[in-house]
Amino acid sequence: MSEKFVGTPRKVTAHMTQNEGLSFEKSSPGKKGYKLAPLDVPEVDVKALLGENAREDVGTLPELSEIEIIRHFTRLSTWNYAIDLGMYPLGSCTMKYNPRVNEFVSRLEGIAEAHPYQPESLSQGSLEIVKLLQDCLIEICGMDAITLQPAAGAHGEFTGILLARAYHQSKGNPRKHVIIPDSAHGTNPATAAVCGYQVVNLKSNAQGGVDVNALAQMVNEDTAALMLTNPSTIGVFENEIHKIADILHEKGALLYMDGANMNALVGKTRPGDFGVDVMHLNLHKTFSTPHGGGGPGSGPVACKKILEPFLPTPVVATGADGLLHWNYDRPESVGRVRMLYGNFGMFVRALAYILANGPDGLRQTTEDAVLNANYIRAKLQDLYELPYDTPSMHEVVFSDKRQTKNGVKTGDIAKRLIDYGFHPYTVSFPLIVPGALMIEPTESESREELDLFIDAMRQVAREAEENPELVTKAPHSTRISRLDETTAARKPILRWKAPPASTPVEVDTAAKEW
Repeated sequence: MSEKFVGTPRKVTAHMTQNEGLSFEKSSPGKKGYKLAPLDVPEVDVKALLGENAREDVGTLPELSEIEIIRHFTRLSTWNYAIDLGMYPLGSCTMKYNPRVNEFVSRLEGIAEAHPYQPESLSQGSLEIVKLLQDCLIEICGMDAITLQPAAGAHGEFTGILLARAYHQSKGNPRKHVIIPDSAHGTNPATAAVCGYQVVNLKSNAQGGVDVNALAQMVNEDTAALMLTNPSTIGVFENEIHKIADILHEKGALLYMDGANMNALVGKTRPGDFGVDVMHLNLHKTFSTPHGGGGPGSGPVACKKILEPFLPTPVVATGADGLLHWNYDRPESVGRVRMLYGNFGMFVRALAYILANGPDGLRQTTEDAVLNANYIRAKLQDLYELPYDTPSMHEVVFSDKRQTKNGVKTGDIAKRLIDYGFHPYTVSFPLIVPGALMIEPTESESREELDLFIDAMRQVAREAEENPELVTKAPHSTRISRLDETTAARKPILRWKAPPASTPVEVDTAAKEW
């Protein structure tokens, strides 16, 4: 299989680029991909209407025929990787398949065309969706209250720590610092700092978990909260979570849980039951709404009763008339954290996913996600270093320790994996594992797909031993070869520029990206 991909990195000439359909290069004056109907209203003098705000220069846009436009974008779509094509093993990102029924429901006319400013009397269906989703998430998390406003995970973190700050402030002291384990998600320290707290780092123990003794010595009356990712970014469940919660609560501090990895817990255990006070969820991870470029995201924040008064306003409530309303009368609220009520389309998709699965189905997805991660772990641990022997949950983290002796690093392995038709895993994270290979298969993948991925990873490990240069110069099968990532970061090319008309240039895509 590996011989198929042996070759030199590809270079793209201007002529080749033109043939491959980039719209600017194929532009020709006079071409049009549209035909407008004749005006059936009086023509307006735009300059007279807008005055100095009228723009005379509309910019340089490509002029193309309809078929050229269609072929350009269709061709570009074939260059992309997608969950509909294959596995996304990105660790800590939970890139699961989005069932099409979710998309169908979100596009129903009465849902897709609902306007946030329409009267509440005409929004009872939409409000019922919000209320039902809130009830489901509260039950899943073992919490007492929730807000759906935050737009994504980091925004949920921000909201959760704002609640913690408001709670402590109501007691007369916002406190000074937030403790964050070194196995937490990278946005946690930024969140604490933005909310006005000093960040105190807590090192992991030999098993990759929280060092309970060190935590006990660190927590004091100045501690506002511990921000804990559970399971952590190395895929380990904190088996002393009750002790952790007790240590914090004894000093009046709160336990915040980063719920990005709830794909390992849903239907099996509830954070509220093991002492968590406030947490965020990622609907675009755990509950199968579109992720990343397919977003937007959604990061609801659930909390215990003591934090409920501080939730962002408004909240859904049932009025004396028996109808659902938005309640703005919340004097202790931290205020809005999002325009209007949150990303409603994501609410619809998440609720569709929850209702379609039901309690037993949600539990099954969790069990399958954990099973898949441990299957990969069992099949690869003889070739890739396993830095912690602690049981894995939804993801498994290896290191490149065995491959580096031949000059092959985790980034090289990831790029070589592209040649075998798979999206790379998460590279070099978490930071507590040097040269990390972070793999999360989710519950979406069948055993057949996992076996193909495992075979590819085993083949790359063999190549790293026998022909390391094949790996360090990968990928070989892509349209653009390995880029100079340092130059790309320091001198990014963010817009297209036409080459001199008389100069047929050759673009080395190892340094530049069209």
